[in-house]
Amino acid sequence: MSKLAGKSAVVAAGAKNLGGLISTTLASSGVNVAVHYNSDSSEPDADKTVAAVQAAGAKAIKVQGDLTRPANVTALFDAAVDAFGGVDFAVNTVGKVLRKPVLETTEAEYDSMFDINSKSAYFFLQQAGRRLNDNGSVVTIVTALLGAFTDGYSTYAGSKSPVEHFTRAAAKEFGARGINVNSVAPGPMDTPFFYPQETPERVEFHKSQGMGNRLTRIEDIAPLVAFLLDGGHWITGQTIFANGGYTTR
Repeated sequence: MSKLAGKSAVVAAGAKNLGGLISTTLASSGVNVAVHYNSDSSEPDADKTVAAVQAAGAKAIKVQGDLTRPANVTALFDAAVDAFGGVDFAVNTVGKVLRKPVLETTEAEYDSMFDINSKSAYFFLQQAGRRLNDNGSVVTIVTALLGAFTDGYSTYAGSKSPVEHFTRAAAKEFGARGINVNSVAPGPMDTPFFYPQETPERVEFHKSQGMGNRLTRIEDIAPLVAFLLDGGHWITGQTIFANGGYTTR
C-alpha cells in the first residue's frame, strides 16, 4: 500500500487537463481529493474526475469557486477539512495564459492576469499554511517561461514570477512544521490553453526546443507533483523546471 494512502489533497483547477490528471494520479495512491473548478462549464469535467477518484477507491468532493477571491480559497479548504477531517496536500494548477505585446496590453488584462496567476496563488499558499497537517506538501504550477528571454508573454510570465518568491518565503515559514513548498515549471504544454496563443509556426518552434521534438505533456508533470508529496519531500523552496530542455537558468 502507498505511503500516501488515507491522506487528503486539495487540487485547485483539479477538474481537467493537468489538474484532472493530478487528481486521479493522487487517487491511484489512495489520496482523497477535493476537486476544485471555477466555471459552470467545467462542472461536467469535475463530475468525471470525482467519479474517477472514487473508482480508484478514494474519497472525492467537488468545490466550485473563483479563487481570485480569498474567501473562496478559505471555503475550498473548509470543504476539504469537513469532508476528510484534514488536508495533507495542496496543489495549485490555476493559471491563465495571454500572449500579447506590452504596447497592446490593457489595464483590465493586466489586472486579470495578476489576479489569477499571482493573487490566487498567494492566498492559496496562505490557506495551505494555515490548514495543512504537519509534514504536508504544497505545489504550485508556474511556467518554464520564467527562464526564457522572449516576447509576448510579459503578463503571463510576469504574473507567475512572484510565485517563486511566495514559494521560498512559505517554505521557510512552514518548514518548522515539516511542510515542503515548491513550484513546478512545465514547458509549453500540449493542452487546449496553449494553441490559441500561438501560430502554427511558433508551435513547431516550441516543439523543436524540447526532447523528442515535442511539447510538454500533462503526463510528464503529474508524476513529478506526486513525487514532491512523497519521496521528494526533502525538496523545498524550489522552482523545478520540467520541460524537456526547453529552457533553464
